[in-house]
Amino acid sequence: ARDRYRPRLDLRYGSNPKETLDLFVPSGRPRGTFVFVHGGYWRALDKSDFAFVAGPLLEQGIAVANVNYDLCPDVSIATIDDECRRAVAWVAREGGKHGIAPDAIVVGGHSAGGHLAAMMVATDWGAFGFARSPLAGALTLSGVHDLSPMPLFSFNSDLKLDAAEARRLSPALMAPQAAVPVLCAVGGAETSEFLRQTQLLWDAWPQNRPLGASGPLVIPGKHHFDVVV
Repeated sequence: ARDRYRPRLDLRYGSNPKETLDLFVPSGRPRGTFVFVHGGYWRALDKSDFAFVAGPLLEQGIAVANVNYDLCPDVSIATIDDECRRAVAWVAREGGKHGIAPDAIVVGGHSAGGHLAAMMVATDWGAFGFARSPLAGALTLSGVHDLSPMPLFSFNSDLKLDAAEARRLSPALMAPQAAVPVLCAVGGAETSEFLRQTQLLWDAWPQNRPLGASGPLVIPGKHHFDVVV
């Protein structure tokens, strides 16, 4: 994808070490911009692993901002949330200079990235100098929306969550701040916990359900690692 589409690599949206994004711009006037946030349980992977997500969107005339962020344990999940807010703000404020559509932004992510995408919908963008949310919509694919179980897992040694912080960072326990459609999607062959996590956000945010949707989008036969392909 990088060879074929020649993105603008490592554009800096903040001062922290990994606050960079790759920008894929379609030929012609973009119809919108998709901000993609990768997964990896907030502690692994890189935007370069997910360049392939850009191709199908570019072919539909949609620009793609593929976001990197610093990882646990070097930073906290709360810091990662803030980094993603800065990435969205950068796309909204600076994207027009790079030939993308800053007024039609959809943020989406996979797994931990789904959590981060949902957190963007739960953000008070007025505190970041916006008159209204810069988002037109969101996608959470196999997202983690209730972090309450996380302190019980062995890799919480990296996440460093206690029970109170896990609740504070759980979008399913928060009120959405943007009146935009949120597509909750999950693979049909995923574990029961990822199915539960997806249903949780669907139930918690009825006002953000896409028009005509009767439930989360369950993608038949897909498991947690191939659902994003």
